[in-house]
Amino acid sequence: MTVLYEKERQMLIDTARTMEKMGLVKLSGGNVSMRMPCGNVLVTPSAMGYENMVPEDIVLIDMQGNTVEGFRRPTSDWKAILYILREMPEMNVVLHTHQPAAIALSLVADELPVISTTMVDEIKHTVRVAPFTISSDEGMGIATVEHAGRALAVILKHHGVIAYGRNMDQALAAVVYLEESCEVYLKALAVGRPIPVLTEEQIAAEDAPRGYYGQP
Repeated sequence: MTVLYEKERQMLIDTARTMEKMGLVKLSGGNVSMRMPCGNVLVTPSAMGYENMVPEDIVLIDMQGNTVEGFRRPTSDWKAILYILREMPEMNVVLHTHQPAAIALSLVADELPVISTTMVDEIKHTVRVAPFTISSDEGMGIATVEHAGRALAVILKHHGVIAYGRNMDQALAAVVYLEESCEVYLKALAVGRPIPVLTEEQIAAEDAPRGYYGQP
């Protein structure tokens, strides 16, 4: 069966499997979504495991939540996803995870300060913890937008993470390195000594174009 955006659908599946492999979600937890050039949005289906998912299982919805193409029920978080994409027009990808270190941090802190160069490079700035909102509700999206600040992710208290990016690679890097950063911060907190964080000047210097990182 031929479907629209088959390559992009597979990208969603591959990203979800990577998140699962790295322990950021389990089974059918979380979701992956990406805005298409036409303005519609590809989303993973509700309550389906990623291991055996195929491109036809991905659902294409419009910005009102109507199914444009697909026979599965879209993720139950579609209202929150669409809210984020409407309010953050520069972002094209939204990822939702249930990553354990970030959830643990949400129980003991109101934010994850910038503690490493990796955070600057991959998440950009301090990650705030948003108050608890119930699952499958637009409130998740509202809380994300309100607490986004300059970071590429928000931690949802008692719940997980919503990350976003201009493309899939950027959003995936944000959730992966956020979990690593939360693990480091929690270990440092356990020592019971003050934790030094990067200053705004240090963040700006690290974030400045260096011209030689990556491949041409």
